[in-house]
Amino acid sequence: MCVCVCVCVSSSSPRHTDANLEMRSEESWSHVDLVHREEADSVSERPTINVDEEDGGFQICRVCGDKANGYHFNVMTCEGCKGFFRRAMKRNVRLRCPFRKGTCEITRKTRRQCQACRLRKCLESGMKKEMIMSDAAVEQRRALIKRKKREKIEAPLSVGQGLTEEQQALIQELMDAQTKTFDTTFSHFKDFRLPAVRNSGCELPEFLQASLLEDPAAWSQIMKDTVPMRISLKLRGEDGSIWNYQPPSTSDGKEIIPLLPHLADVSTYMFKGVINFAKVISYFRDLPIEDQISLLKGATFEMCLLRFNTMFDTETGTWECGRLAYCFEDPDGGFQKLLLDPLMKFHSMLKSLHLHKEEYVLMQAISLFSPDRPGVVQRSVVDQLQERFALTLKAYIECCRPYPAHRFLFMKIMAVLTELRSINAQQTQHLLRIQDTHPFVTPLMQELFSSTDS
Repeated sequence: MCVCVCVCVSSSSPRHTDANLEMRSEESWSHVDLVHREEADSVSERPTINVDEEDGGFQICRVCGDKANGYHFNVMTCEGCKGFFRRAMKRNVRLRCPFRKGTCEITRKTRRQCQACRLRKCLESGMKKEMIMSDAAVEQRRALIKRKKREKIEAPLSVGQGLTEEQQALIQELMDAQTKTFDTTFSHFKDFRLPAVRNSGCELPEFLQASLLEDPAAWSQIMKDTVPMRISLKLRGEDGSIWNYQPPSTSDGKEIIPLLPHLADVSTYMFKGVINFAKVISYFRDLPIEDQISLLKGATFEMCLLRFNTMFDTETGTWECGRLAYCFEDPDGGFQKLLLDPLMKFHSMLKSLHLHKEEYVLMQAISLFSPDRPGVVQRSVVDQLQERFALTLKAYIECCRPYPAHRFLFMKIMAVLTELRSINAQQTQHLLRIQDTHPFVTPLMQELFSSTDS
């Protein structure tokens, strides 16, 4: 692109064959050396601001007019003028115009013909000597760039270098399964039942009235075990319309009844997603079908709670599920009383940990591969799998969470999983009490929660 300096000088005038560089006695740096080192020094310092386009078009070098690649030493310049200015300043040379005028035009094609005028143009453009990095700083920066490139090649996953290749692959498999089976927007949740809006407020559907008359003691026990709460529902239509449901303003525990068929539908939808999640995992598919069924019966509810927690807002007590929003309220007003309910307390406690997606999905795997579920035959195999997922979670926390702020996070997560088992047992008992007498329970719910104690 540029003409060799010896050819340019000789073709201009025979009387200008003398050196155009007047140096101090201790320097031994030639004109040719100065020119040829432009490319060699191209990585010595990176631009402070990398600019390819600004104000709608590419920027030009303020010195020679070539395409600039960023600000160097306070001025928008090209890579060549950046290197030239740095070398001229660091070598502390004294340049003079070979044509004795000092007014040479500096362009992309002529910038190598007169270094004195090129340096003058650099200074006039505003380039500052004090912004030049030392040789030691340049080497340090080069080493940093090389190290980052090497780390990017050696650890392409974002989960950190502290994980083994097997653990990284394990997390990736779980994340892929979660993405395929967790419909966070609820875009495929359709044909669900909605609560009937009744003017009388507390009036119940006929099938529920009949079941209450047939077994009032069972329903009374269920209401006794549950902290009274009101669940409001907001549904955003595809056309932008909003449908709101407010439960009856009673506090006898029956305010939840009109919403039960809808809650059964949304729970069933989540159950199907969790079941598909398990089927995608290769370790689960390798187990006998009997153990797969036993593990799913024991862990489906727990895994659904973990997924629901990702959509929970602790400040408002609201679950944002795509077009659907569920809000839990205390009949007496406020939200603090609801924390007395084990389920609400669990969600608030888990959400306060601010877990990563990887940690949530590993918790699901630990819950799924529980060797002490009723009916599991290959307990030792399942136990080894659960230990592998637990160690992966511990390793992930150690390499991706700052220490010491999260030094107890792994223990807190394991405590949450223990609490989750207790909540699962309580909720299963509630469903077992009503599954035979209340037709809102779906067939999949009956299948999952039947014979769990056998």
